[in-house]
Amino acid sequence: MALNARLDHRKPLVFDTHELGRRPGALQRLTREIDAPRDLGIAGVIGVPEGAPLELELRLESVMEGVLVTGTARAQAEGECVRCLEPLELELDAEFQEMFSYPDADDRGRPKAEPTDDAGESAENEDRLFIEDGLFDLEPVLRDAVVLALPMQPVCQDDCLGLCSECGARLTDDPDHHHDAVDIRWAALQGLAGSLGDGEKDEMSGGALPSAHADEKQEK
Repeated sequence: MALNARLDHRKPLVFDTHELGRRPGALQRLTREIDAPRDLGIAGVIGVPEGAPLELELRLESVMEGVLVTGTARAQAEGECVRCLEPLELELDAEFQEMFSYPDADDRGRPKAEPTDDAGESAENEDRLFIEDGLFDLEPVLRDAVVLALPMQPVCQDDCLGLCSECGARLTDDPDHHHDAVDIRWAALQGLAGSLGDGEKDEMSGGALPSAHADEKQEK
């Protein structure tokens, strides 16, 4: 990444390296708890809510070409189970390591010579992160680390059974849940049989009366 606009030391994810100095081998350990920035995670899937507590543990090591930052970010992530759509929470523990280069040194820590090819230098710097006025911004590194540490398809539990495809019931709550399969062809025949049965009953009940009257006449 090319050099950023002037960094603001008051921002929670901007760190100062002046105390560390540029003597190779110097170490500094930092712990900081901040409010999580917005959109920290996988959009629409799972992430750390904006403003949630985010704990950072950092190890800053001065090397020839810059400052090597090794750290861990811890927070509570929230999302939705991809199988049953129930809300879920999980502990986030994201580890990262990144080199922040001095802008006046090459990738071996040597002072840069006068640039002869601006296009070539721009391409070389595109994927590098830099220290500016003794400051570095951890936010892009943190975002990448959090995305890598979170599951792309979070589940509330490993054996979640998901939802019933017919009625949407949560199958984990009722493992024996099922629907009787109905063949629409048999359903139509059953309806026809029922109609015929009712008609036959009517005919039988309607024909009984003449027979009874005939018997009465014969007796007389």
